[in-house]
Amino acid sequence: MRFKKYRRAFLSEAFSALLRGDLDTAKPSLRAYINGTMGFAKAGEDLGRSPKRLMRMLGPSGNPQAKNLLELVAYLQKVEGARWEVVDRVAA
Repeated sequence: MRFKKYRRAFLSEAFSALLRGDLDTAKPSLRAYINGTMGFAKAGEDLGRSPKRLMRMLGPSGNPQAKNLLELVAYLQKVEGARWEVVDRVAA
């Protein structure tokens, strides 16, 4: 895959939106990332899910369960060859 730095920054923003609880930003970002990289057919095959189900999950009216989102996040980290971590920073 080309443009690794851009892809990772894009994915990082999507993950940050998830952590903020901003699904209206996270879902279309994750959808765009998948469309622009491996595609929904490959992601669905790798995750053992229907590509259409994944697309609906990340669509405007999709309401994904936490389990499904976390599995998707783990998969995308594996595909990207990177690991994102949550760091707790308390402002003084």
